[in-house]
Amino acid sequence: MHININKKYLIYNDYKVKCALGKRGIGYKKKEGDMITPKGLYKIKLILYRKDRIKNIHSKFKKIAIKKNMGWCNDPKSKKYNKLIKTPFIHNYEKLYRKENVYDIILVLNYNMNPTKKNKGSAIFIHVAKKKYKKTEGCIAINKIHLLKILKKINRNTKVLIANQI
Repeated sequence: MHININKKYLIYNDYKVKCALGKRGIGYKKKEGDMITPKGLYKIKLILYRKDRIKNIHSKFKKIAIKKNMGWCNDPKSKKYNKLIKTPFIHNYEKLYRKENVYDIILVLNYNMNPTKKNKGSAIFIHVAKKKYKKTEGCIAINKIHLLKILKKINRNTKVLIANQI
């Protein structure tokens, strides 16, 4: 089964929920920071979550609890580009342990991994949406309750299809 994502919705089987995407919509990513949600078919690599905010995650994916010293490298100059890192860190990164709840649950997609190409974009996640579904920097964001429901249903064979028309 696929999780299908288009301009307005994330759809899994009969489950259809509103989602937020990158400020510049769905397209082919050209570079780091271009605000585009990358078109394509992806695997979910792992789940990162805040253990203090999410008690039980029911999922068949590898799960890692987010600690205060964790980040995701978004600096093309680093050998750790598009990877989970420990902070403090010499290069630019996105902090994963935040006061706001957007990173309470993160499904890490395998965008630009294996091999990682410098400057092609990093950190494409499905995560918790901000109030009023504010646009993202390229990730997919949905309501926390919906994300938890979908987590229970997906498995390692589930792929994520991002396209303008589905």
